[in-house]
This record gives sequence, structure tokens and C-alpha cells, in this order.
Amino acid sequence: MAEVCFNHAPVGWRENVKLWAEVLDDILSLNGKPSIHQINRFCERLRALDLSPSADLLLEEYLVLLRRTVADRMQSASSNADPFLIQGSKKVLTLLRDRGFKLIILSGTLESDVKREAELLGLKDFFGEHIYGAPITGSFSKLDVFLRILRQESIEGRHLLAFGDGPVEMEFAKSIGALAIGIASDERDNRSRRIDPIKRKHLVAAGADAIIPDYIDAEELLRQIFG
Repeated sequence: MAEVCFNHAPVGWRENVKLWAEVLDDILSLNGKPSIHQINRFCERLRALDLSPSADLLLEEYLVLLRRTVADRMQSASSNADPFLIQGSKKVLTLLRDRGFKLIILSGTLESDVKREAELLGLKDFFGEHIYGAPITGSFSKLDVFLRILRQESIEGRHLLAFGDGPVEMEFAKSIGALAIGIASDERDNRSRRIDPIKRKHLVAAGADAIIPDYIDAEELLRQIFG
């Protein structure tokens, strides 16, 4: 997204390290919301310079690039999914399943795509039919899905354990009383074990109860949670 945005920025912005950091900060602060929100935030920066960007044009360019990137990664994942999984992902899912947890995926991505990606990554068996994404048409709210899960399972928010990298879902999880673990993974190298400082800042501000870079220390994490 940042690449697309800077393609429409004034000459010289690309070489400005401070601006790159600010735009990335904007993008990550809205992680979990529909992409148009992040695009609009960037367009506000341009309008402050009396420029007239088209948010619809930027969004269209971003979605074309995103689909191309996803298609390339899905083709690669069909032969080897490991590089696309945060370290320890299957490990923590196995531990949670063994503890009797019902595992659920909740994503703002189109539901059919989420299900296909889960299968390619070898994760579908952990979740079964409990994979939820955005519908093709109509509105979508992660909070609405959270609340529907509570009703269907006849549980309270304190019975939910949420993992996520977006401040939006962290805020929703905390608003209903869930325990929220923020995943501030390094997207440039998900094997680095480094915590992304910008992600961390926004996840902490959203109320995350803990921040981790990956799931390598899953056993210790669950010991800390469950005693």
C-alpha cells in the first residue's frame, strides 16, 4: 500500500525517511479496517498540499497489486507454505486445540479467499467450518462477528482468547472482555523474531495484554495465560 501511495506523492517524498515512517504509521494504525480508510488518510496528506488525489484510483491500483502479490504467494504456498507462516503457528494452534479450545479465524478479507488461503497454508483442519471473512456484498463488522460468536456459544467475552496484528480487532476484543495477544511480527522477515515497533505501539494503544513477534515460545505463553 505504501508503494502505491508514494507513486502518487510529490517528487522527493520517496527519499524522505521521516515521511515513509509517518505513512507506514498511518497504515498500521488503521490495520483491520477496510483499505479505503488507509487510502483516505494518505489522501488527506496530499490535500493539505492543495493536491487533488483520487482515493478510488489509489484503491484500485492497490487492489490490483495486492491480488497479483497474493496470487504469486498462493502459487508458491501450494508447494511450500512454511515461508508464509509466522513461526510456531501450527504449534500454538495444536496446543490450543489439545486444551479443548474451539479455534476460529476472523478476517476482513473476502471469506472465499480466506478459506482458500487457510487450506493452502495447511491450517483449515484446525478451524473446520469456523472460518469467517467479509461477504461479497454488504457490510462487515468484526465486532458483529465477535458478538455473534458469544451468542452462538453461550459464553462471555472473558472466555475468548484473541490473537491479532490489527489495533481494530484488539480494541473490539478488549471491549467485550477478551484476553488479547498482539502479534507485532516483522513482515519483511517473519523469521527474524524482531518485534515491529510501529505495530507494537498501535497494539499497546489498542489495549493488547501482551505483545509477541511469533509463536515460537507458545508453551511458555500458554503457561503464563493459564497458570
